[in-house]
Amino acid sequence: MKQSIELDSKISNFIESCLQKPNHKSYLIAVLHKIQQHYGYLSLEHMNMVAHRLQVPTSMVSGVATFYHYFRLKPRGKYAISICLGTACFVKGADKVLEAFETELGIKMGETTPDGLFSLENSRCLGVCALAPVITINERIFSKVTAQNVPGLINKVKMEIPMTE
Repeated sequence: MKQSIELDSKISNFIESCLQKPNHKSYLIAVLHKIQQHYGYLSLEHMNMVAHRLQVPTSMVSGVATFYHYFRLKPRGKYAISICLGTACFVKGADKVLEAFETELGIKMGETTPDGLFSLENSRCLGVCALAPVITINERIFSKVTAQNVPGLINKVKMEIPMTE
């Protein structure tokens, strides 16, 4: 069966090294992590290729990829906005912050804007509860965010986008 994509050589080499080890199927999660780290998400083609190369059922690969929250099955936007919905943030209004982002961006949690700029994600705790509610934009932390701050945050990110893009 001919695969429609080629994996990066480092990933292919990693898979080959896994195949040489006992219980090579146990490296499925590690392989998926490497693919997502390189490509940003796990496409259907990636998952089919992994199933073929690791000699495991496609349903097993799909099951692992959909079970673990870490894996993304769609491309992520250039700017990933993650809203903490942990207890402290939620109590301090994170739900209102989420609603404001959904309204401003025109997308729901787990989606990416049509232009590919923004993705909206959630997290359970970022470990800075005293600063609640907290969001991250590409690992950059913003604290004590309110729904009223959302348009300004989006504009701030857009202003930082180089004109050549």
